Amino acid sequence: MSVQLNETHHPALRSWVVSANDGKTDFPIQNLPFGVFRRAGSSEHFRIGVAIGDQILDLTLAQQVGVFSTIMDARLAHALGASQLNALMDLGNATASAIRAALSHALREGAPAQAGLQPTLVAQADAEYALPAQIGDYTDFYTSVHHATSVGKLFRPDNPLLPNYKWVPIGYHGRSSSIGVSGQQFRRPIGQTMPPNASTPSFGPAKRMDYECEVGVFIGQGNTLGDAIAMDEAEQHVFGLCLLNDWSARDVQGWEYQPLGPFLAKNFASTISPWVVTLEALAPYRKAWARDAADPQPLPYLDNANLRDTGAFDIELEVLLQTEKMRQEGMPAQRLSLSNFAHSYWTVAQMVTHHTVNGCNLRAGDFLGSGTQSGPAPEEAGSLLELTEGGKKPIVFANGEQRIFIEDGDSIIMRGWAQKEGAPRIGFGEVEGRLLPARSL
Repeated sequence: MSVQLNETHHPALRSWVVSANDGKTDFPIQNLPFGVFRRAGSSEHFRIGVAIGDQILDLTLAQQVGVFSTIMDARLAHALGASQLNALMDLGNATASAIRAALSHALREGAPAQAGLQPTLVAQADAEYALPAQIGDYTDFYTSVHHATSVGKLFRPDNPLLPNYKWVPIGYHGRSSSIGVSGQQFRRPIGQTMPPNASTPSFGPAKRMDYECEVGVFIGQGNTLGDAIAMDEAEQHVFGLCLLNDWSARDVQGWEYQPLGPFLAKNFASTISPWVVTLEALAPYRKAWARDAADPQPLPYLDNANLRDTGAFDIELEVLLQTEKMRQEGMPAQRLSLSNFAHSYWTVAQMVTHHTVNGCNLRAGDFLGSGTQSGPAPEEAGSLLELTEGGKKPIVFANGEQRIFIEDGDSIIMRGWAQKEGAPRIGFGEVEGRLLPARSL
């Protein structure tokens, strides 16, 4: 799990793709995240690309002009020509690192490959995206102690955290079939709820619609059924990270979640960003991870020296909301919160290790959610449930509109980026999703 810096991270690197050098883009040459795209509105096959500035480099075309000639073999050729990232993920992080190094050289200012690659670039504004990988299984965790405490206080003021929270990374098995890429639109879900002071549940559209600001984790190489992934090896099984909005129907959730946890309140839609940022690209933005001395320390299988030194990721997480009225009047989305993934109580490596400690087998393309990422300050809350204190404190926007929960026509936009002194800013792009009216009953 040790952090390895190499020449691809050098802050002085510049690209012949001019938009990659402006200091504002999420995608400088030091990033090079992977995704799946095609020209918008076309009948082209989806293909694997890498984001550079405001452009996309098609890896199939890069292969044809010899960018990967020194590392090419039959398995890599097959993986680069696929329409999803699963085969590439399954080749392991050493292969992904070699691809990233080759792309870094080919995209640098003065690179001989420019003449062959420049005509093949596709503007991101002219592209549409698919899910980066076929997601076989999806597990959502609950790694923010600030979120768990805030939500717990709404229902259990005297005992907000359950006794297992600080000992074990809590998770549940989610629904992969309803995960969509940024731009996803979905209808307000319908289900059972129990109104306050009622004796019988009602059936109809959910009323308390919410978002959850999360970080998504794509698994690379998996493990064999019956084997476990140790902490020292955990991040070698992670291909990269993305942004995740795990939409939630809070009133449905409150009625159904006992005794087996989330079900229909969560499985109607989850939206992820199209670009997967590798752990290698994020290496300069690692931070020390610490557990409060007054809290239980992780059991030995969830602890090691590297965890303490560099286990956290310094990733800013921003959430914005745009109402239908804002859109019609040309107003930009309004910020709801700003938090950081470094606040997480449980780390990426701990999630992977705990998931497999019982012998569970992960596979390339499997997906983990971090759970809602909230910070210690009220304005760092990662959901409306927290920001509005359970619906008691409306959020008022610049145009006078108010929100307690999400209304029909609202879009939620999430952004994430990492930056620090002496290193360029890199980001994830954004993930946007929109709530539509419920279907007719």
